[in-house]
Amino acid sequence: MFFNELKEGMTASLDPVVIDREEMLAFAKRFDDVPLHTDEEYAKKTHFGDIISPGMYSFNAVWAKYLEKDMFGEELLAGMSTSVEWLAPVYAGDTLTGKAVITALIPRSERNGVAEVRISVVNQHGNTVMIADTKAAVKNRI
Repeated sequence: MFFNELKEGMTASLDPVVIDREEMLAFAKRFDDVPLHTDEEYAKKTHFGDIISPGMYSFNAVWAKYLEKDMFGEELLAGMSTSVEWLAPVYAGDTLTGKAVITALIPRSERNGVAEVRISVVNQHGNTVMIADTKAAVKNRI
């Protein structure tokens, strides 16, 4: 979809993703090898009570579902930035569901503009576990 056809408030519901324990542990051991993510005995002694998913693993699991929605299609020029705020722990077996909303549209030139999208993610209990704000450059219809 071209930038000049987008509207603030446009939404896309993201398909649910279940956090797979083995995949989560493999990611943690490779990219975020801290006891809270990899050592069950250690994690049981924390206020979390169990190992929790690395934030980037949880984010990437949801991000893959966002990309499947392909909000901008072939008119996407490039991703520009993403910031993520983790609000609650994510555990193995949790089901995460997201909603992407276009929050701002910023014209840059006659050829393109920047679409800002907020991705809000909840777990199976309806608790918000993360919010990601991302910006993408999108072509205009000329």
